[in-house]
Amino acid sequence: MRLPLGTLVAILPFYLEAVLAQAQGSGKTTRYWDCCKPSCAWPRKGNSPQPVLTCDKNDRPLSDGGNTKSGCENGGNAFMCSSQSPWAVNDTLAYGWAAVNIAGSNEATWCCACYELTFTSGPVSGKKMVVQATNTGGDLGNNHFDIAMPGGGVGIFNACTNQYGAPPNGWGERYGGVTSKSACANFPAALKAGCNWRYDWFQGADNPNVNFRQVACPAAITEKSKCVRQRDSIDQTPTGPKEVPTWTP
Repeated sequence: MRLPLGTLVAILPFYLEAVLAQAQGSGKTTRYWDCCKPSCAWPRKGNSPQPVLTCDKNDRPLSDGGNTKSGCENGGNAFMCSSQSPWAVNDTLAYGWAAVNIAGSNEATWCCACYELTFTSGPVSGKKMVVQATNTGGDLGNNHFDIAMPGGGVGIFNACTNQYGAPPNGWGERYGGVTSKSACANFPAALKAGCNWRYDWFQGADNPNVNFRQVACPAAITEKSKCVRQRDSIDQTPTGPKEVPTWTP
């Protein structure tokens, strides 16, 4: 059956909302920290009035509307802020950020959206993490969350040498990063807590699988990233307090 054009136009918004509402399923994780300006920090990515906050070479927040050249490019001075490192909320919940690729979607729908990840393998199986999508990557597969954690490996790009004087391939292996908590002691002070998180709350997990679903972002996350999506498939009003301290056992 072929529907009239007017009918198709009328139902299109409802179809798109249904597609957006399907931001859930099973996926995989990897890890990275390349110090580069995240993709969602450029203007007009997603439907947020303000892009993801970036910092200068000295880790000071930029008030540039997202227009400063990335530190991954020659002469660039916009980098990932150290404040966008993961942290533990309690023994079974953590907050953080990730580069994302959602099957059947694009940056317009996932930039600055938040996803609740429930780990389904490895030592963190059963734990949950809420991440905000601040980046993407050409090397990411479908339903792939590349969790940002200092010492996780720079991957394709490396601005950490420019920003912090890291070795040419970043700290540790270019893909995968450092291999022990003791290596975190040699990190810049601003990144040590995020590096330690990997071996404390995250228990050194190596790319665990996840089930995921889109959720409203915690205000504690958006307060650090400054990026809040407008209402789309769900109410995007940030939830909870703007400050959530790091949990320690």
